Amino acid sequence: MCSKEAEFKSVLFALCYFHAVVAERRKFGPQGWNRVYPFNFGDLTICVYVLYNYLEANPRVPWEDLRYLFGEIMYGGHITDDWDRRLCRTFLLEYMQPELVDGELTLAPGFISPPNSDYAGYHQYIDDFLPDETPYLYGLHPNAEIGYLTTVSQRLFKVVFEMQPRDAGAQAGGGASKEEIVRYILDDIMDRVPEPFNLVELMGKVEELTPYTIVALQECERMNRLMGEIRRSLKELELGLKGELTISSDMEKLMESLFMDHVPASWSNLAYPSLLGLAAWFSDLCLRLTELENWSGDFNLPPAVWLAGFFNPQSFLTAIMQQTARKNEWPLDKMCLNCDVTKKNRGDFNAPPREGANIHGLYMEGARWDTATGGIVESNMMDLFPMMPVIYIKAVTQDKQDTKNVYECPVYKIRMRGPTFVWTFNLKTKYKPTRWTLAGVALLLGV
Repeated sequence: MCSKEAEFKSVLFALCYFHAVVAERRKFGPQGWNRVYPFNFGDLTICVYVLYNYLEANPRVPWEDLRYLFGEIMYGGHITDDWDRRLCRTFLLEYMQPELVDGELTLAPGFISPPNSDYAGYHQYIDDFLPDETPYLYGLHPNAEIGYLTTVSQRLFKVVFEMQPRDAGAQAGGGASKEEIVRYILDDIMDRVPEPFNLVELMGKVEELTPYTIVALQECERMNRLMGEIRRSLKELELGLKGELTISSDMEKLMESLFMDHVPASWSNLAYPSLLGLAAWFSDLCLRLTELENWSGDFNLPPAVWLAGFFNPQSFLTAIMQQTARKNEWPLDKMCLNCDVTKKNRGDFNAPPREGANIHGLYMEGARWDTATGGIVESNMMDLFPMMPVIYIKAVTQDKQDTKNVYECPVYKIRMRGPTFVWTFNLKTKYKPTRWTLAGVALLLGV
């Protein structure tokens, strides 16, 4: 239907491939897209008419206009997350190029855009040359498949577990009843919940209220609030189980959560995002507490700070900028953070740096950090979350920021991306940064 037949058909083929990739990539969860979008066949149809109109109206193929219309308006109209928008733009940058028309553009490893053909010819080309489906077709590493299959399996087992008969089966098999199990878990947690931080006493120890000290005090305050709710709800349930209080619907929900190894909603509302079950979650909470107790003991910055241990990691990263801005009398809104990935681990440091801070305990998803070359490289098979070495974070003015050969890497609190976004770290890479954008590479504070 188009006067520029060769151009129309080659771009249409790439557009269909793009549609398949963005729609099917959703199955990889947050590594595919931060949020779930309703991409549909209607988007593709409209883009085809846009393509036709623009080719008819222009002497040459307006690549930039097409990329903008497809990526920012038609498909981009669904997208609400900035990082997802960047991913969509990157796909179109890779697929919508002049080499398409000559049949020389690589759409995926081992799959080159086809030469001009008829309808049957294109179908034959796909049958003959499209590789078997692997994450490589989406720009992802094969490890993404492991992550996807693990999530599917966990979901299945969770449903099976929740459908198991409760008390009757346990008693028939001679096991403990639901109430006995709940009592045991309740006693175990009550024994391990420590006393709250004495904020008045802590304030008395503070000599100078630096940005770091304020962060530490805020963290202690939030920890007190969470601990208080854990202690209150468990004591209430204990009295209910003894028959001294009427069992309310809140107590029943708490019992169900303890029995199913879920973190109760009233606790998680006051806590930080986490995908752990109750037992693992509480052990993690105790680690955070120990870290906070050590820091608030003398308020000296630790040699390496465990960034994941904070309720609000952004506040600590902002404090680094505030501290430097105060010292040098620089305006805060002209500052940013520089990230230097060291070759050392946490144990190799015995004092904090003079400026900035060392942070540890981050994981990378979608790729790995290579200490030898000092940059991001392809993941190793079966290693889904390789650990990062200690990262030295220093505040600089925006004009001194590293922007050459870097990948702007988003940092998230947990694998559920989107609302758990923390910061952007510029990490060195010898490869094209778009490669890591398509691979869904991010840093995670907890896995």
